[in-house]
Amino acid sequence: MSAEFLLTAFVVCISPGIGVVYTLSSTLGGGWRAGLWANLGCTMATVFHLAVAMAGLAAVLHTSAVLFQTIKIAGVAYLLWMAWAVLQERGSMSITPAAPIPAARILWRGIVLNILNPKLPLFFVAFLPQFLPADAGPPALVELGLGFTAMTFATFGLYVLLAASGRQALVKSARAMAWMRRAFAFSFAALGVKLALQRA
Repeated sequence: MSAEFLLTAFVVCISPGIGVVYTLSSTLGGGWRAGLWANLGCTMATVFHLAVAMAGLAAVLHTSAVLFQTIKIAGVAYLLWMAWAVLQERGSMSITPAAPIPAARILWRGIVLNILNPKLPLFFVAFLPQFLPADAGPPALVELGLGFTAMTFATFGLYVLLAASGRQALVKSARAMAWMRRAFAFSFAALGVKLALQRA
């Protein structure tokens, strides 16, 4: 596994996206433990997409407009629902500290959120082969995939630490929390619109 691959994977992982926004909102709402469960859920979905890519299903998704559109519509609807849920302070999408949310719910939401992102399997198909030798076999693909998965978990963990460290200062300000709620709702909605415009 080359340093070039690890650096590229880090840049990809640290770029704000669906998983980053969900992990940050979970951390602000439930603390670092909730953030870690959100991180784990998003990372587990990454492993799922890696398995899909290795099975060749990502190529099918890339060539099947109907399948891509179906998954995309489901993903867009879910992101828009999450934007609405953040604004309404509903359940585990609330960023205002309250009663602890079950870890399983946070974990499951992170898994579903990233599984419904059709860009991930296409990303693996387009990204990983660039770092594979011409004669590489499945073990090399697995190694890169697991490296990317580990990088995802580590990078999202940094976001958890960042959000957790500033959480107490934010929750003391009702005005700051209101703006944070709007920012997260806007982010989820914007990601939904971006996904809606995504082409296979």
